Amino acid sequence: MKYLPICNDIFTINRKNFLSRLKPCSLAIFHSNDEFPRNGDQNFLFKQNPDFFYLTGIDQEQSILLLFPDCPNPLYKEVLFLRQTNEHIAIWEGHKYTKEEAKKVSGIENIFWLNEFDVILHTIINYAEHIYINTNENDRYAHTVPYRDIRMFETLRAKYPLHHYERSALILRDLRVVKSAIEIELTKKACDITRDAFVRVLKFVKPGVTEYEIEAEITHEFLWQRATGHAYSPIIASGKNAIVLHYTDNNQVCNDGDVILFDFAAEYANYNADMSRSVPVNGRFTKRQRDVYDAVLRVMRAATKLIVAGTIWNEYHDEVGRIMTDELIGLGLLDKHDVAKQDPKMPLYKKYFMHGTSHHLGLDVHDFASRYKPFEEGNILTCEPGIYIPEEGLGVRIENDILITAGGNIDLMADIPVEAEHIEEIMNS
Repeated sequence: MKYLPICNDIFTINRKNFLSRLKPCSLAIFHSNDEFPRNGDQNFLFKQNPDFFYLTGIDQEQSILLLFPDCPNPLYKEVLFLRQTNEHIAIWEGHKYTKEEAKKVSGIENIFWLNEFDVILHTIINYAEHIYINTNENDRYAHTVPYRDIRMFETLRAKYPLHHYERSALILRDLRVVKSAIEIELTKKACDITRDAFVRVLKFVKPGVTEYEIEAEITHEFLWQRATGHAYSPIIASGKNAIVLHYTDNNQVCNDGDVILFDFAAEYANYNADMSRSVPVNGRFTKRQRDVYDAVLRVMRAATKLIVAGTIWNEYHDEVGRIMTDELIGLGLLDKHDVAKQDPKMPLYKKYFMHGTSHHLGLDVHDFASRYKPFEEGNILTCEPGIYIPEEGLGVRIENDILITAGGNIDLMADIPVEAEHIEEIMNS
């Protein structure tokens, strides 16, 4: 791993909080992510299952966590199973965790090799009444691939049909959304790296550069600062490309007079930032571009004030929609008389602002959380309004990451340039 070691207290506390919510006489099993084939003889770069990392800090494939607090054998109350390395693996794939290293990273004392899992599980599973299985219940996920936890569940259910199977996701949805001090620190580190990459590209952008050259500058800065890499596929969308919300081709020339919409961020120690900015290719906004930019910035700042403990998700987005509607009327994009007659279920602002304003942020960029639970202290949410005008070939989005605390919210990206004058000043320095 490129990132610096993390104090294992965070993982010990996470397991303790999870265990406190289990039913009596319960056993929970968590698997690392699958390795996915990239071509005939290669896998994609491994990315750890966020729930597994949340509970262990282990960033390695073919690993299993077993938790059984009421186990009659104390040796198996908390067990981590790892892939046993050998000389061949060391030569061809590199270093893998030793048992001592895994103890230090995770805070788990009892470490076994993976080939011992089936035997150990069989000796204790019949002393449990409930078996908690980890399933991906992020409501943005479309289940089309039978991932490792699901395959294991099918095997267990066939072999042990009379146990009561439970869902770990119900517990983790409540736990993961409230960030600890260490998680906030790791997220802020990802934000800081993102800031440095943004300032770097502001000094690099000029007419004639390509979107992929800008992406290369960002990638260089991320890796140079120990980031795991990109939190998501970066969007470098110049001109009309900014109208495509998830544009990732990044293969066009940036032309004089256009605006580039950036949506990129660093991942550090599996925790993600998420940032959007829009900048003029030639270093100066036109009046129209500036008017649109300032309108989006006003919406972003107004929406940020609404991100506090107790805020209800749907009410928040409805209020942001009303704020955005006023700005669109001011820009001449909507008519106030048409707005007065609009169908409330199909508000007119969605023609120019068609996505949500916020989502939770953490180990997943769109983090695992309930959209029906009020915002809480310790939540981190994005705030990312945008205006997209196809007929003008102009798209503007501004996005920062907001932490909710007892004293209000904290903008984790407050030190990233956002004022139009500041952006122009850096680009022309």
